[in-house]
Amino acid sequence: MNGGKTYQIRTFGCQMNVHDSERLAGQLEEAGYVPAGAGDAPDLVVFNTCAVRENADNKLYGTLGHLRPAKDANPDMQIAVGGCLAQKDRGEIVKRAPWVDVVFGTHNIGALPVLLERARHNAEAEVEILESLETFPSTLPARRESAYSGWVSISVGCNNTCTFCIVPSLRGKERDRRPGEVLAEVEALVAEGVLEVTLLGQNVNSYGVEFGERDAFSKLLRACGGIDGLERVRFTSPHPAAFTDDVIDAMAETPNVCPQLHMPLQSGSDRILREMRRSYRSSRFLSILDKVRDRIPDAAITTDIIVGFPGETEEDFQATLDVVRQARFSSAFTFQYSKRPGTPAAELPDQLPKQVVQERYDRLVELVNEIAWDENKKLVGRKVELLVAEGEGRKDTETRRMSGRARDGRLVHFTPTGSAIDRSVRPGDIVETVVTYGAPHHLVADGDLLSHRRTRAGDNVEAGRRPKTDGVSLGLPSFGRPAPQPVTTGGCGL
Repeated sequence: MNGGKTYQIRTFGCQMNVHDSERLAGQLEEAGYVPAGAGDAPDLVVFNTCAVRENADNKLYGTLGHLRPAKDANPDMQIAVGGCLAQKDRGEIVKRAPWVDVVFGTHNIGALPVLLERARHNAEAEVEILESLETFPSTLPARRESAYSGWVSISVGCNNTCTFCIVPSLRGKERDRRPGEVLAEVEALVAEGVLEVTLLGQNVNSYGVEFGERDAFSKLLRACGGIDGLERVRFTSPHPAAFTDDVIDAMAETPNVCPQLHMPLQSGSDRILREMRRSYRSSRFLSILDKVRDRIPDAAITTDIIVGFPGETEEDFQATLDVVRQARFSSAFTFQYSKRPGTPAAELPDQLPKQVVQERYDRLVELVNEIAWDENKKLVGRKVELLVAEGEGRKDTETRRMSGRARDGRLVHFTPTGSAIDRSVRPGDIVETVVTYGAPHHLVADGDLLSHRRTRAGDNVEAGRRPKTDGVSLGLPSFGRPAPQPVTTGGCGL
């Protein structure tokens, strides 16, 4: 019904939003839209927004303002705003930007095509925000962005009550998918040539609570190990309070689960952790890392840290630096505390001055980078297996290198040279090489490749194909190999 109409999706925020955008693209293409070409003016622009950071509002409204002249010049062009900021601001978006056609929330991403048609027919803005999940996102079709790596959501929402976080109020309570349907989606991706999946959840360690299986996540990891053709399994993010030894065992004993763990610390101060309502303490956090490294010595561990939470003292901040020194993170996502209206922390006294937060932030980043560099230097001379990536090395054209991810998640820039190369190296292929240099945020491997394996994922990248998976409907709890699922005819979607 929209044959020939073009669309563009602009995504802000976390992996959840990136994956939601794949679902939005899948629906739009089922409705007849096609992706806009580079540099072309699209008939539809969809913003999938984030509300976690303080400047998210300004970023959205500034971008919408830049689009107004295009909308004035072409009234048939449509603009839609979805995601967490839409869930939060609701009708305020249309008040501040009346040229927006559709506003939809996190609970009804499946309604976008209908809302667009309704707005076009009625010639007025459509705002639809639901308070609870209407359709589980996994039941919707998805146009995947990567031919070799895919997101698979195992749950949506969150049952935690961290005082700084707005996510539970925007994403709702945790809802778990059944194991059989998660595995069915993984198998559908592998059938399309995907080599790596990342299991997504706001708190993957609490997966299974909804249907009464406390060890459901470790069972899910082990079940992924039985899927032929699935070479790498990652997951994000676990919560330290719910992290159990059975998950560590599953990581260590399942060959395709990668030696990588991203676990948010947020603060190393037990007093601040209490104020944040983070139900663990620094000793608990460090004990988990010790257990992981005991079972998986080469594991790369990354984290999230917030600087400048209300009331944070220099002593609290030093406690964070102490934990960072002990934890030896391979990298850390560091954030300056951002006051978000509607969160308990926004009402706390002793909000810190910007200059204090900035100075502490700079010290933290310096320490994180110093440790990460030391850890990366230790890998010089080591052989690494890389899944060749697309677009991750910004200077690859200048340096004539390509980039890939090691099994532990580290980014490696390598030279595609040597007799081991079979014709040409493509994103999605697998190569082995030796690390020659370690930098704070990446590794370099400038010698000839030790091996090169061409893959179906690489074939699809070369042909410009991307997977397009059908939605997987809700089913009964079960583990093991799922029944084969129907996949889009003809391999990867266009």
